[in-house]
Amino acid sequence: MRVVKNGPAALAAPVMQLFKATTGVGCRVIFEQIRSGGCLSYVIGCEETRAGMIVDPALGQIDRYHALAAERGLRIHYVAETHTHADHFSAARELGRQLGARIVMHRLAAAPFADVRVDDGETIACGKLRVRVVHTPGHTEDSCCLVLPDRVLTGDTLLIGGTGRTDLPTGDPHALHASLFDKLLRLGDDLAVYPAHDYKGRTATTIGAERASNPRLQRREQGEFVAMMRALDLAMPEHLTEALRTNRSGGKTVAQLIAEASRDISFMSMEEVRERIAAGGAGDLVLLDVRERDAFDRGHLPGARHISRGQLELRVDRELPDPTARILVYCQIGRISTLATATLRQMGYARTVALDGGYEAWCAAGFPTDGGGAVRA
Repeated sequence: MRVVKNGPAALAAPVMQLFKATTGVGCRVIFEQIRSGGCLSYVIGCEETRAGMIVDPALGQIDRYHALAAERGLRIHYVAETHTHADHFSAARELGRQLGARIVMHRLAAAPFADVRVDDGETIACGKLRVRVVHTPGHTEDSCCLVLPDRVLTGDTLLIGGTGRTDLPTGDPHALHASLFDKLLRLGDDLAVYPAHDYKGRTATTIGAERASNPRLQRREQGEFVAMMRALDLAMPEHLTEALRTNRSGGKTVAQLIAEASRDISFMSMEEVRERIAAGGAGDLVLLDVRERDAFDRGHLPGARHISRGQLELRVDRELPDPTARILVYCQIGRISTLATATLRQMGYARTVALDGGYEAWCAAGFPTDGGGAVRA
């Protein structure tokens, strides 16, 4: 196995391991773990047929999955989710689209884009590799674990030294107790456990090690276990609302929208704009501030015009009737202006560019401003 970290970590040569699949046929399996902060995802595949599967992919690691699949010569057939994630953005739908892969989720998953809906006791065939599905509700109602011959991908049901929380939407401590003690802990003690999260740099454990030392698994009686889980005082995930919205619906994150917009436009550096202003106005540039009016009144780039982002599509034809004008768009930190620039280009203002930065960075650099309380050069 090779552990792939998010960064220039040492990449030891991958090890092919001989598994006995459920069919009884020997199957050499490629197994890669990818770490992105505390999130763990997996690329697995059949060495003989080169059929592959990605499990619990994170949106920020898409290029890494492509690179790993190409390096190992894998054709990705499936992208599987162990549950609906609430703490990070899933790449399942995007990878499915890019790779032509089938998205695998439990039948109770809210996401409408799942291609293969599975349930307890069913098997996914990936080349000669067989992956068994065990439905393990509790962390979420759609949680499941994926069992390979010598290891199990436990999602957020069983973690290293812990378990998934049960206070997020569709969580249930009673169901988690049953999933752990009636299903997972009945698997062999030697079975390796690979979770979907670990924030201490650990990679794997075993069923036996967790049975013996996991503090939450020492509360074997259901009532005690449920009381323990309900007493946990855990902070909510930072991006809970956005993560649930995108992971349940397949919609795009704000970061995705900005990244897509930035690929369709060009930028101009603050230094270039400052030199143009210093040379006697912005030259052929129309400086367009898309912040709210009160922010504009407090200070803006010299000579800038104002149309708030919320009114841009409705007012731009009246305010800027020449679609051949060269427009430089800026906002407070550079995100809204990126989206606004892409919108203007789509509307036919083909020479629109975005300031590479924002008004905040412009002021911090000591560059000239006009307006009320703004710092002036």
